[in-house]
This record gives sequence, C-alpha cells and structure tokens, in this order.
Amino acid sequence: MIRVIIADDHAIMRGGLKQIIATTIDIVVVGEATTGQEVLDRLRELQVDLVLLDIAMPDTQGVDLIRRIKARWPAQPILILSMHNEGQIVALALKAGARGYVTKDSEPEVLIAGIRKIAEGGKFMDPALVDVMLFDVISGIAQPRQALSGRELQVLEGICAGQSLGQIAEELHLSPKTVSTHKMRLMEKLSIDNNTDLMRYAIRHGLAAG
Repeated sequence: MIRVIIADDHAIMRGGLKQIIATTIDIVVVGEATTGQEVLDRLRELQVDLVLLDIAMPDTQGVDLIRRIKARWPAQPILILSMHNEGQIVALALKAGARGYVTKDSEPEVLIAGIRKIAEGGKFMDPALVDVMLFDVISGIAQPRQALSGRELQVLEGICAGQSLGQIAEELHLSPKTVSTHKMRLMEKLSIDNNTDLMRYAIRHGLAAG
C-alpha cells in the first residue's frame, strides 16, 4: 500500500484528490497538510511513502520546502502537483529534489500513474509538460539574466532566500542604502512594485535557484 500525504492549502482540491485516490486499491491518504510547517509535522508523525505537494504553500516557498524536506528525509519521494506549467518552475522543483511534476489540469490517470511510478523509486513528468519545459528553459531564461546587473541578481537571490536588506548588505559587504538602491533599480527594470510579484518573477524565470 502506498501511503500518501496531500499538501495543499485548498480544501476543495484536497477533497478532490482524496476522491481520486479512493478509486484505487493500492494508494491510501494517511495525512493532510495546509502549510509547509504542517508538512514537516506530518512527516515526523507518520510513515509516508510519498508527499503530494502543491508548490505554492502559503507560508513557505515551494522550492525551499522541497529542500527542507530532503535535508531531513533525503530518501522521501515528493511529487509536485501545481497549477504552474512554466518550464523554469518545473526545473527548479526537480533540481531541489522532487521526483516528479504533474499539473492540476491533468487527467486523474496521469496523477495516479505518477504516484505509482515515484513510489516504486522512479521519476515522473506530466507528458503535457515536456515540450513546454524544453521551450521555456531554452528560450526564456536568458533575457531576465541579461536585463539585470550582477549585483542586482545577487540582491534578488538574497530577497528570494528570505534575507533582509541588512543581511544582504552584510553578505555582499555593501551598505544597506546601496542594497536598497539595487533593489529599487531591479524592480524598475522588471516593472514590479512588491516583493510577492518579485518572488513570482524570480521563480518563473529560474532566478531563485539557490
């Protein structure tokens, strides 16, 4: 029996996933989580064969949560289930340690196949993502990197890592005022005016990889 945790902050989505899994005879849901912290709590409490993880959890950047899980439980299989189908996001998730990626508009049969394949020790990619991932990774990652200076990229990576401007300044041996100026300039270049959209942009274009 494949024991699964469903990690998604939307109750309707969790309910639908449980209904899909209930149609099988070899997969069972042993726990649910609505935040990144709850995912870690469930893994400490339960015996789990696979984490079915939404990459957009409310309290933790998805890629960072994958890394945290793998740091504590290196062999823990993770299957990402997400509304995002951009190649860079898929690549970041896999690089962080996820063994597979399925989009939320996939057919139930695709999800079940992914769970079984990963639980058996394999890897799985939603067939609908293969062409998109190749196109996005090859053609979409150069332009954002070229638009930003080296310092601006360092500041962006620090922000995405959850560092304060003061921490970034200390790490880069710059004054907080200089770091603030770099942040202002990079946000102007990207036409972004808040940290949430900045994070989304960084993930979408593969700039948030640690």
